Amino acid sequence: MKKSVEEDVFIPLYPKSTVEDKSSLRSKFQERQFWSAVKLLSNVVRWDGIVQEDKVRDLGLSKLLNRYLLLNILNTPLGPDNIEKCNKVVACLPERWFQNLKGGSTLPELLNFSQHLLQ
Repeated sequence: MKKSVEEDVFIPLYPKSTVEDKSSLRSKFQERQFWSAVKLLSNVVRWDGIVQEDKVRDLGLSKLLNRYLLLNILNTPLGPDNIEKCNKVVACLPERWFQNLKGGSTLPELLNFSQHLLQ
């Protein structure tokens, strides 16, 4: 899993003007890469309970979400596409990780993502 996260994930960052045209090759490529990374996030977090939780959270949240996915989400204009991306990321996260949190708090690895959701 670590090798896949470190070597297989590539989501290019293009200027917003370049990817606003959804039919452009750059936009399509960036979207395909984003959704491939979301699928990888889903597969990584499925190992929760089998592999040590700190390792799963490091790979899934610190590396995949914060290093790749969040940059793309932040560069996606606010609207239905952004909401869909956020929903898919949230759907990947195991509910167990949030059971012992106090109201209004989140996992440290999710602070930036949470701030985006609040906006």
